[in-house]
Amino acid sequence: MQTSLSGISKRARRDKTHRFGNLYGLLNEKNLHWCLPQLNKKASCGVDRISWQEFKENATDNIRALVNALKAGCYKAKLIKRRYIPKGKGRRPLGIPSIGDKLLQYACALILSAIYESDFLPFSHGYRRGKGPQRAALELSRSIHRGRFRWVVDADIKGFFDHLDHDWLMRMLALRIDDRRFLGLIRKWLKAGILEEDGKVIHPLTGTPQGGVISAVLANIYLHYVLDLWFEKRVKRHCRGDVMMIRYADDMVCCFQYYDDAKRFYRDVQARLGKFKLQLSVEKSLLLLFTRFQTETSNRFTFLGFEYYWSQSRTGKPLVKMQTSKKKLLAAIRSFQSWIKANRSRYSTRILFVKLRQKLQGHWNYYGVCNNIQRLDYYYRAVTEIMYKWLNRRSQRRSYNRSSYSDMLEYYRIPRPRIVAYW
Repeated sequence: MQTSLSGISKRARRDKTHRFGNLYGLLNEKNLHWCLPQLNKKASCGVDRISWQEFKENATDNIRALVNALKAGCYKAKLIKRRYIPKGKGRRPLGIPSIGDKLLQYACALILSAIYESDFLPFSHGYRRGKGPQRAALELSRSIHRGRFRWVVDADIKGFFDHLDHDWLMRMLALRIDDRRFLGLIRKWLKAGILEEDGKVIHPLTGTPQGGVISAVLANIYLHYVLDLWFEKRVKRHCRGDVMMIRYADDMVCCFQYYDDAKRFYRDVQARLGKFKLQLSVEKSLLLLFTRFQTETSNRFTFLGFEYYWSQSRTGKPLVKMQTSKKKLLAAIRSFQSWIKANRSRYSTRILFVKLRQKLQGHWNYYGVCNNIQRLDYYYRAVTEIMYKWLNRRSQRRSYNRSSYSDMLEYYRIPRPRIVAYW
């Protein structure tokens, strides 16, 4: 599999117009066996209620049955189980494919990534190896600090994963793929029915379910043609001053030197998205002043969980700073409080402190950027105080006082706030 992907990647870099054929043949038993260990072993089961461990116990027969169905042309995508997770004041829908479909999707996602990785532009950070949300956030901060930008367009696409147009996506894929069976397989996943929590089955006309292994790659390809190439070849050409865009999935921030360029882009991007059956989220999209020359009157904006604002360095020079947004900070504290209330009596003390260490370390790994130590310290004090409160409510007697609780934090090596990322 790795050798095949390497060859595809080299050919894609060499010839930007080449259309790849015989990709369907890569979905063989040997390659699928190689892909199986790469899947998330703890992921939820699909509609068939088969876990990764159960599939692995009889992997040879299961994979052979998948490959035989592909060869015979009788493969059918199973229903996608839909679950909802909290997001702000609402809920975000997630789609959970069956383990067999997930395995095939993973193999196809690797093939698509090998083809399109050389086509994707540097400012596209969503779902790409070697990139990520923190890197995108840091790159935005660095670019604004070093650039001559005065105006920022913080744009968000409304319900992108639910409104992605299937016909447009298939036309985009056909520009680089000349394999009808491979494209037909992708269309089957796009048209797969969705099993709601109440038992109702929905047959989608648009969109791709969040949570599907291949959905992230397809979304990136779609926005590559809709936004990235348009911005690079059309928007930049018609702007008088410096322009720059950073995009992670459907979240993007565009920076402009002149107001008329920013205003024109804010107007044109709505028409551009409308052409591809998408819509700009007006309540989440802003055009605002953000410049080193007016630090006191410049606005603030958020991107990927970070709040950006102008301040001064120790030498008195303007400096772009990042801190955890208030919304994400409060959401993280509420999430931890809900978790400890539900699990304080379920786990032993040792496991609770190990979980606390893992949660704090994960928070530092993402939000531990320069100039964010105050928000990190606030989160640490809030979380440890909540932990202290609910541990003492596990029984009628108080389990800890302040001194003993501090000793426990030290014994289990609970990490203090620290900066892990600099630009």
